[in-house]
Amino acid sequence: MDIFLDVFYDTCIDALRLLPFLFLTYLAMECLEHWTGGKMQEVVKRSGKAGPAIGGFLGIFPQCGFSAAAANLYAGRIITLGTLIAVFLSTSDEMLPIMISENVAPSMIGKILLLKVIFAIVLGFLVDFLFRKNVEMQIGHLCERHHCHCEKGVWRSAFHHTWKIFLYIIVVSLILNFAIALIGEETLAGLVQGRPALSLFLSALVGMIPNCASSVVLTQLYLGGVLSAGSLMAGLLSGSGVGYLVLLRVNEDGKENLRIFALLYAIGVGAGALTGLLGIHF
Repeated sequence: MDIFLDVFYDTCIDALRLLPFLFLTYLAMECLEHWTGGKMQEVVKRSGKAGPAIGGFLGIFPQCGFSAAAANLYAGRIITLGTLIAVFLSTSDEMLPIMISENVAPSMIGKILLLKVIFAIVLGFLVDFLFRKNVEMQIGHLCERHHCHCEKGVWRSAFHHTWKIFLYIIVVSLILNFAIALIGEETLAGLVQGRPALSLFLSALVGMIPNCASSVVLTQLYLGGVLSAGSLMAGLLSGSGVGYLVLLRVNEDGKENLRIFALLYAIGVGAGALTGLLGIHF
């Protein structure tokens, strides 16, 4: 019984940490829709070119609030695909708190974060260069889909969006957390341990689990000398916490979501392999 209470408590605390990000994101989106009109769309288009650089730096903050916010902004086509990719790649979820708690040298932490930011920014710009499309903001369409009653004001509409996605995150995260608690983090670690030839692919796969346990396991395995720097990078780059869950919920194009997940997985594996080939160590 204690393990279930712990899972419930941890899930609620993690979800509550996301609330400010979610609410402020939806409030900003509603303000763009209601108060600025077509002029703001032109501003967003022009400023969007710097999006991957901004997203790459924002994603390094602990937890996954910015990845959740980026998923919402992308669904409304306020940010580009490259910016979304940059945020997802730079997000490390629980990696930074774990390393700080383990008294890891600041120089090591700095190298890991710097490499993640470099990969995020470069690949974010590359994605925008290769896949950039002329799209219009779709905040109104997003509101229609979720029946937020925008005519009742931006605050009420933002609260409506936040509440719905918050409940969704709570429910799905509880299911995932209970499953991981029953399976055990040791089982996740066992997927990667003892398989050096497959560690890049398996680490990237573990990283894509939309749960903080993935970043915890990968970080602990690296600190324990089990994972190489390349495998760690593969898992941390492919992982974005609950950002995947939010994207699945708010972006109605299911095929596009799958393509984004596949792209992030491929980037994780490729960047991890490059890290190993260059002999990078932390």
